[in-house]
Formats: sequence, C-alpha cells, structure tokens
Amino acid sequence: MVSSQAKTVSEYLKSLPEERREMISELRKLIIENLPSGYEETMNWGMISYEVPLNRYPETYNKQPLNYIALASQKNYCSLYLMCVYQESGKMGELVKAFKAANKKLNMGKSCIRFKTLDDLPLDAIAEIIASTSVDDFIMEYEQAREHRGTC
Repeated sequence: MVSSQAKTVSEYLKSLPEERREMISELRKLIIENLPSGYEETMNWGMISYEVPLNRYPETYNKQPLNYIALASQKNYCSLYLMCVYQESGKMGELVKAFKAANKKLNMGKSCIRFKTLDDLPLDAIAEIIASTSVDDFIMEYEQAREHRGTC
C-alpha cells in the first residue's frame, strides 16, 4: 500500500498525477456533499480520512479518531474505505446489490473497494451509504462491534 507523507489534503492532491488528482477530487466532492455533520476531513494513515474527532469520541482502542471513510491513490488503483460497510452487514449487502444492479464488478480488498476509474463505482449507491450513518450511529456500531469482539 502506498502511503503519502502529505500533511494536508491540498498537499496530498497536489502530489498526485493529474488524472488521479481529478478522479480523487471528484470522489472527495461526492463524499463531502453526502457526509453527515460531525465528521472531520483530515490526512491520517497517509490518506484523506473522514473521522469522528477525538474530542467527540476519545475512547478508541488505538487512541486514534474513528475512521468513517478514507480515500487513497495507490500504485495501480485507488481505494475507497467505507468503514460503516464493514461494521454493519446490512450495508455490505446494499453495496454488493448496488454493484450488481449497476452491472459493475466489485473489487474488494480486506478493507477497501479498489477502482481504476469512477466508472467502476455505483456512485449514487456510494453516496447513499456515505449519507446513511450519523456520527452517533457510527459510534454506537463501533461500540457494539467492540463488545462483540472483545476488542476492535
């Protein structure tokens, strides 16, 4: 996995090749337009991240903000991390259905959706998934997952 040393989103975007910058910028715009209030855009883990700030929820297992969404340009593809999909099986089903309905191939890694162009993604469905989980709901899902697993 490629990890950027950029300290700001602007710096990260400037570091990308033009084609990738345009694609990541367009997906970033979709995320921001559909992101419920309370999440913050940051650079974390070498990616553009949308997180629950620590001042809102400091009780994380790794002392890092709860990551809701992340977006990254990798060597051979781009990655979209939708943590709510991994926390709630119903959203995973919605995502799989959306890819099938759009006749698109879902290329998933362990914790990300990999894509080479925006045409690889059912953007309307991704926008709905992004908009579907408030900060309070995401925290509740995190706590339930942590209780269920013992750690998270």
